[in-house]
Amino acid sequence: MNVDGLLEDIWQNLQSYYSSIIVLLPKIIVASLIFAFFYMLANRSRTLVNNRLSKRMDDRLLVLFLGQVTKIVLLIIAFLIVLQVLGLAGIASGIVTGASVSAIVIGFAFKDIGENFLAGIMLAFNRPFQVGDTVELDGYKGNVVALNLRNARIKTADGKDIFIPNASVIKNPVVNYTMDGFLRYDFVIGIEYGADVQEAIRIIKEELKNISGILQEEKTSSVVVSNLGTSSLELTVYYWLNTFDNTVNGSQVKMEAVNRVLTALEQADFYLPGDVLEMKNFKGERLSVGENE
Repeated sequence: MNVDGLLEDIWQNLQSYYSSIIVLLPKIIVASLIFAFFYMLANRSRTLVNNRLSKRMDDRLLVLFLGQVTKIVLLIIAFLIVLQVLGLAGIASGIVTGASVSAIVIGFAFKDIGENFLAGIMLAFNRPFQVGDTVELDGYKGNVVALNLRNARIKTADGKDIFIPNASVIKNPVVNYTMDGFLRYDFVIGIEYGADVQEAIRIIKEELKNISGILQEEKTSSVVVSNLGTSSLELTVYYWLNTFDNTVNGSQVKMEAVNRVLTALEQADFYLPGDVLEMKNFKGERLSVGENE
């Protein structure tokens, strides 16, 4: 008798579950279709984000990460919608509330990391420099060698690797010396007072035209009187290089330019004086040199 009652209870429970499933079946079908739609949308969005960012960013790892984040966010939205359709709104609300509280706690605990992470995401869409650019960040000047979600790595001229947090890049001015491919160099030449300045400028410009690597059409060289020194008239020579041309070495071009300009001016009989130190005796008294007092 007890066995029959137990079987009867089991059968009634199964019928109740079956009836519940039948009632929920339309919702389950709708929820499945919604999740399938969002799943395809998430995959499509990840691919779209990867393709768009790959054209603007050199950091492949960062591109893949942002694409995966896009997919995860869409799947979370799909999961919450599915719970709503199934009538489990309470569970969905609990998940959202718990996630919000957890996000706040984690945000306070990892404030600096979160700040740099969000800054990295912002820079991923509108970064003022790329790998290979010569930049000045937070007072450090060098070539950008790596980018990620937390920092930018630059290598200075003396071989140091500097890691600049992305938050600093967002907050502080960024100087990009090579964004458009043009970088200006300069050096100073001193000629004696009374010399033919226009002729000296002409000679300097002619020499710059014969130096490989110096731009002649896109950007033009120039020479200006920059300072009246104590012993010479100072001329500043400006010229441009193409930073996208890997065969051009800025230091070598500058060395060649200085040598050729100095040689040409000397051959044209221009006197290039050094600094002159003027000495005056005190109150007109006789100066003794090499004499024993």
